[in-house]
Amino acid sequence: MDNVNNDNKLGNKGYIPFDLNSINKKITSDCILILDDGSCFFGRSFGSKKKCFGEICFNTSFSGYQEIITDPSYTGQIITFTFPHIGNIGSNKFDEEGNAKSIAGIVVRQHPTNDSNWRSEISFNKWLVKNEIPGISGIDTRLLTKTIRKYKSCNAAICFEANGNFKIEELKSELQKHPKMDGLNLSSSITTKKRYQFKESTHKLISPEILNHKDFKPKIVVIDFGVKYNILRHLVNLNAEVNVLSENTTIEDINKINPDGIFLSNGPGDPSATEKKCRKLLTAIFELKIPVFGICIGHQLIGLSFGAKTSKMSQGHRGANHPVKNLSNQKVEITSQNHGYQIDLDTLPNCLEVSHISLFDNSIEGLKHKTLPIFSVQYHPEASPGPTESSYLFEDFLNLIKVSKNAKT
Repeated sequence: MDNVNNDNKLGNKGYIPFDLNSINKKITSDCILILDDGSCFFGRSFGSKKKCFGEICFNTSFSGYQEIITDPSYTGQIITFTFPHIGNIGSNKFDEEGNAKSIAGIVVRQHPTNDSNWRSEISFNKWLVKNEIPGISGIDTRLLTKTIRKYKSCNAAICFEANGNFKIEELKSELQKHPKMDGLNLSSSITTKKRYQFKESTHKLISPEILNHKDFKPKIVVIDFGVKYNILRHLVNLNAEVNVLSENTTIEDINKINPDGIFLSNGPGDPSATEKKCRKLLTAIFELKIPVFGICIGHQLIGLSFGAKTSKMSQGHRGANHPVKNLSNQKVEITSQNHGYQIDLDTLPNCLEVSHISLFDNSIEGLKHKTLPIFSVQYHPEASPGPTESSYLFEDFLNLIKVSKNAKT
């Protein structure tokens, strides 16, 4: 039996869940999900029991829930998984892509079962508790997704009460005070506090072949706006010396390393707020005229730095099956994506040209500078999770570095 509609005494429309493991066996709701439009969904708590607030969004991926949850680009957000089976393969340290504690919470259809996979080191529920991530299950995620799609930006709260006596009006009041994503520079809260070198290559289950570039070892500086580990692994696979620096670094710090290329990472928040904070650094980086590669918010920062504008998308792109067209070879790539902002085409300056477009909505998915060795993509070519057919972009970055160094000799 599916969720049934229930009008509680406060007049709030809600949904009383049933135990999906035992048909028709009703369970007591000990957790509530409230949207800032007033919608209430009742369910079952798992993971951490702490209360959380954040922008709610949905991800359509069929796999890779641990990588998604630990993606720093989800900082301050509540993820709704549209795929119902979340948690069944447990968790392990190799599938973590960043600091798990940066996410606000998660919403799933079915309550997580016991883990069953040879790679699992700890159950999903214990892993969530360890990382202080609250979850709610038993939610009609199809209905929830339809509700989220009505709004350009929607905040939500998850709250646990063992006795089911929720102080709904108090929660709504707290939720209304929670800031919207627009104007938030969230990368400042998760960027690395100190410089470090990253030396781990891609996992053999993801990439069975280590690229042979022993004759060339470039120095790459990564500006960390919330970088995923698998991006760094791909750079290491190029036989590069990978130096990760904070977004608070200076051009003087970068020049001391004397890099052959600079990578602008993915990250959370409003890109215009991040660009405003980092404008001086970004301008100085581009003046070096060395190869620059940007992903996700790094892509948006490149656009903003040269005069384009960004806007909040109605839904955002979050999933592992997004078709993107490469305009240089007319090939279609299936990509992994996670972003809620886009570069507006009608604001694009003459010095930049579009290299990739989304076949879902024709939004900009890639840019390149017409005269400088600078390029970027909106999606995640490192996957983790998702298809790996766009990983050639890391090779493109390496080749651009080689051309740049040869031109100087």
